[in-house]
Amino acid sequence: MSDSMKTCPQCNSPYAYSMGDDTYTCPECDHNWNPSESAQTKEMEVLDANGNVLVSGDSVVVIKDLPVKGAPKPVKAGTKVKNIRLVEGDHNISCKIDGFGAMGLKSEFVKKA
Repeated sequence: MSDSMKTCPQCNSPYAYSMGDDTYTCPECDHNWNPSESAQTKEMEVLDANGNVLVSGDSVVVIKDLPVKGAPKPVKAGTKVKNIRLVEGDHNISCKIDGFGAMGLKSEFVKKA
């Protein structure tokens, strides 16, 4: 890996690149950060329905049917969701689900795969 490329701390993409002013950006998740900042922020801890710690990049399984606004059918229980991304807020999992597209899920309705 060249000196101008780093791994994104949010989505683990190997394609993050330098912006020239000591900051890096990720072309996949649009995360910007300064690797020289020594102040490490405590990463939020997100737990699944069984109490297991989730991290960005995990795969999870939906544990109950979840209605989706504007969709004719719910996300069915047993649906596997790959490569989740943890975000702040009520719906603390950002992901893409086949047949539904990008959406947010609540961690209490999934279990680690």
